[in-house]
Amino acid sequence: MTATDGPFECDTCDADVRFEEARRTKTMGGLDPATWQTLCCPHCGSRLQTVYVGD
Repeated sequence: MTATDGPFECDTCDADVRFEEARRTKTMGGLDPATWQTLCCPHCGSRLQTVYVGD
C-alpha cells in the first residue's frame, strides 16, 4: 500500500475517505500540481493530506 491508497481519516468529521472519493484541490507553496495533489474530505471539505502522485 502506498500513501495514496488511503483510506484517510478526516480529523474534522471522523469520516474514512478512500483516495478515489477524496476531492483534489490546488497545492500550496508552489508544488507542481502534476506531481503533488492535496486531498480534501468530500463530506466537510477539510484537508486530509498532500500526496505525491508523480513518477
